[in-house]
Amino acid sequence: MQLWQWRQQQRQHYPHLASQLDALLREACAWSPLDDLCQRHPPACDLAHLDHLWQRHCQEGIPIPYLLGRVTWRGMGLRVSPAVLIPRPETELLVDLALDWLGSQKSQGPWVDLGTGSGALALGLAQRVRRVYAVDISPAALAIAQHNIHTHQLAQRIQCRLGHWFAPLADLQGSLQGMVANPPYIPTGALGDLEVSVRDYEPHLALDGGEDGLVAIRELIQAAPHYLQPGGFWAVEVMAGQAGTVAQLLQESGHYRQITITPDLAGIPRFVSAVTCS
Repeated sequence: MQLWQWRQQQRQHYPHLASQLDALLREACAWSPLDDLCQRHPPACDLAHLDHLWQRHCQEGIPIPYLLGRVTWRGMGLRVSPAVLIPRPETELLVDLALDWLGSQKSQGPWVDLGTGSGALALGLAQRVRRVYAVDISPAALAIAQHNIHTHQLAQRIQCRLGHWFAPLADLQGSLQGMVANPPYIPTGALGDLEVSVRDYEPHLALDGGEDGLVAIRELIQAAPHYLQPGGFWAVEVMAGQAGTVAQLLQESGHYRQITITPDLAGIPRFVSAVTCS
């Protein structure tokens, strides 16, 4: 059976999963329907194996990146497993925010990606930043990050450290130029309402933000001024509906200025950034 025919058959069976089907074809076969329209034929592909993966996704809800063990993010192929969150396209904007701010600075210092998971944010920063620290409390997650860092030959720029948020960075107090994080921000009571693919397979350690979803973010707001340089950059991704509260918490702390809320590509307020007071 030709790949195109198989795709059409699966689209008929699972019309609500069309985008996931094409994502699988792109990642597993480096092919998309556009290739057919342009008369570019797909590479050799084990259709039986592809169908097996697809049926597991449809019937069990296992995310496609976990089935394949990899995902493409910001043009980079990254290893992923249930030990780490799957990097989302919208999180690329967090890197863009940081690099846009950095472009206006006269000098460059070290940065940190807190709760690095797969290492995605650290890798994105390291395309321009000469020294990045990738921190995670999970040894399994940090192992994934280290693999991705070595795969992309950025080990000279990125150093991994194991621990809770800023704790492993005691030697860097007052010297970091910037911090980015995609912390856990889902309220504990809302975890059960998540899609099966997230609720049952992605690590709750990286999802559960406590009673109101802001436990980790409050800690980052409180601790960051001790580790960032005066005038250092602070930015996090937040849940829809949280941005205003996070901006207020930053303001009330008295340690931040230039507090900014930035929407994602869907127009949802998704990122909060600020600069530490001098």
